[in-house]
Amino acid sequence: MSKSIQALRERHDALAREVKNIVDQNPGATWNAEHQATYEDKMGEIENVRAEIRRMESVAALDVENAARDAGVTVGDAPAAAAARSPMFAKWMRGGDQALTAAEWTAVRNTMSTGTGSEGGYTVETSVASELIKAMKQFGGMRDAATVFATGQGNPMSWPSMDDTGNTGELIAENTTATAQDAAFGTVSLNTYKFSSKVVTVPIELLQDSQVDIEAVVIALLAERLGRVQNTYFTTGTGTSQPRGIVTGAASGKVGTTGQTTTVIYDDLVDLEHSVDPAYRNAPGVGFMMNDASLKVIRKLKDTQGRPIFVPGYETGSPGSAPSTLLGRPIYINQDIATMAANAKSILFGRLNNYRIRDVMAAQVFRFTDSVYTKLGQVGFLAWQRAGGNLLDVSGATVKYYQNSAT
Repeated sequence: MSKSIQALRERHDALAREVKNIVDQNPGATWNAEHQATYEDKMGEIENVRAEIRRMESVAALDVENAARDAGVTVGDAPAAAAARSPMFAKWMRGGDQALTAAEWTAVRNTMSTGTGSEGGYTVETSVASELIKAMKQFGGMRDAATVFATGQGNPMSWPSMDDTGNTGELIAENTTATAQDAAFGTVSLNTYKFSSKVVTVPIELLQDSQVDIEAVVIALLAERLGRVQNTYFTTGTGTSQPRGIVTGAASGKVGTTGQTTTVIYDDLVDLEHSVDPAYRNAPGVGFMMNDASLKVIRKLKDTQGRPIFVPGYETGSPGSAPSTLLGRPIYINQDIATMAANAKSILFGRLNNYRIRDVMAAQVFRFTDSVYTKLGQVGFLAWQRAGGNLLDVSGATVKYYQNSAT
């Protein structure tokens, strides 16, 4: 079966390259009905191949899981990740604070919030914390596009910013004093805020079943919740008592003409791209960001030659892998960006990695076994994480948005 999956991936990559060649060939030629039919056929086949890969991977995963159970091997969603995690974390999850020996407690930082063991805390170890952050990247898009870094403390931080694209030097005569022109320096704050996963309840049966990778189960739930809430604030946060989102920090690049309430035209995308100064537009980390519903609209657009402007990417992880592109730029899907509607800021373009996400230390996981959970046969887990984000731009020069028409 693995050979079949590999063959499908190779077929996917070959089709994606064929589509790219069709779109790129003969730049001066007119896109005709034959080109369009070929493009649509290839795109349809790509979608079918992707669906078949997903089906075969699901079946393969079930085969591995069943074989592992038959052999008495621990079953988990991510065997490699599970192997990297410390067994102490799983031991603590299943048995609580009392399950760890004094020697084991010295290997982790004990963050007990009270003197009651059942309400104790646990500072996630490096391997587990890294896996948690990695899983959080799956929910949103901001952590993929932004620049992410960690600090040991969460004290307020000011980051210098500068936009000097409007200034130039000068040509002066001999023995003439040079003119003063200060750069447009500024600062943006990178404060941190506390995010909660809300309490995740796990049945006691799962904790007692040695064949269940309880770490993977709980980490997936905690990561999904933290990832989603952080992505929302990193996207649309107001900046007042919460992170300033990238949409909030961006400036207007293009407003759709009357009638473009749920659509965008090719010319508007070109205008949006060129609304960003070339000094930023040609820098690393530049791309488009939008909701998947907006991408659906864009996939149907064509340039002035009649060619589709969307080019599918190669399969992730395959040799020569590449992302899907729009006007030659990578596309980041972010479901927290507004879908196309009246006055909606639905598409971002610019130097997306100029958005900084700051994580403070590691996440903390708490385990609850008080009567509220015990009478239901459950154990509660809660994760806290401190993080912040801001666009390092006070003028909105590096990232611009497309706004749909009001009517």
